Amino acid sequence: MTATAAQSATLAPGSPPEDGHRAAVIASFLGWTLDAFDFFLVSFTLTAIAKEFGQTDKAIALSITLTLAFRPVGAFIFGLMADRYGRRLPLMIDLIFYSIVEVCTGLVHTYWSFLILRALFGIGMGGEWGVGASLAMEKSPANRRGIFSGFLQEGYACGNLLAAVCFFFIFPRWGWRPMFFIGGLPALLALYVRSHVKESEVWERTRHKNWSEYGRGIASHWKLFAYLVVLMAMMNFVSHGTQDMYPTFLQRDWHFDPQRRAVVTAIGNVGAIIGGILFGHYSDRIGRRKAIVIALVLAIVSIPLWAFAPSVPLLMLGAFVMQFMVQGAWGVIPAHINELSPDNVRGFLPGFAYQCGVLIASSVAYLEAVFAEHTSYANAMSLAAITVFVLGAIAAAAGRERRGVVFGG
Repeated sequence: MTATAAQSATLAPGSPPEDGHRAAVIASFLGWTLDAFDFFLVSFTLTAIAKEFGQTDKAIALSITLTLAFRPVGAFIFGLMADRYGRRLPLMIDLIFYSIVEVCTGLVHTYWSFLILRALFGIGMGGEWGVGASLAMEKSPANRRGIFSGFLQEGYACGNLLAAVCFFFIFPRWGWRPMFFIGGLPALLALYVRSHVKESEVWERTRHKNWSEYGRGIASHWKLFAYLVVLMAMMNFVSHGTQDMYPTFLQRDWHFDPQRRAVVTAIGNVGAIIGGILFGHYSDRIGRRKAIVIALVLAIVSIPLWAFAPSVPLLMLGAFVMQFMVQGAWGVIPAHINELSPDNVRGFLPGFAYQCGVLIASSVAYLEAVFAEHTSYANAMSLAAITVFVLGAIAAAAGRERRGVVFGG
């Protein structure tokens, strides 16, 4: 048997392609969870930070835009490292970097320092997803990649949920700063990666010999990169357009206190976790694109209940259903775009395309805050939602897919 045939046999669909796939998925999930936790702390504490710095809602919402805008920088730096030096080392460096930045955020005393740190955090946040997702997907069994994809991606919703819990218990007693000190926890996760997570064997077999060969490899896939940027721009409009300003919507339009805002947001994130895992699993059966389109079409139907509910119980139901569908579509993404990406550029291409999509969508929170000054958050967010749901479904349907493809074969 030739070496290539042996690799293909080793990586046959249905069997784990490598040892240690559970540790890789858990590490990537926790990294994305803590990343999202740190990110959503600003969403929950936006009005309090604005008051302390003497700024408007839209001025602090600009920090969210900055975080999103700098994520491609992190994806570029850490993605290149991941394809040249392996997945583990860049992941550990990234975890420690954004942990330090997050702790420093809790210590700032000027608006401009706050903006600078949120931009630096964006670099760390942008680096984590691409490296972690490529590592997890390369190690996951091909015929169960969808459900692992959903589990990994819903680290984002779990982080949002943890931010809501933290906001509920800590903010009313001690304010917003201690919440960011808790954001230093990802540094401890780096120890878990070092001791439990093995390097990707797919990377070891397919890595480029030098930088010039690697550069040519990236350039040869520019059409795929362009498509992934469009797809991920639409998907990030979908998620950030329905999540980032939602706590502010609950405060401004519903006049909820911190505890009620936390509860409603937490209910939405429970829906997100369930939806992401179920649609990820479902995509293993019906295909990645079809699962994404179904979720986004159903999200359109849920907009009236989500934005214009006539009562608090129905508002809670709307939050649950909306995030069930939004993150249902997102649960498919790690598997889908990593399957589309060639082996020898997988550390860089999907993560960088994802974060370039984030850059395009980074203005959505700021734009919603601006529009809300002239109408209401319900009107601003619902108009944005229906637009991006339609465009996202079109972008997903227009592409191709490689469901269940064998990595490194």
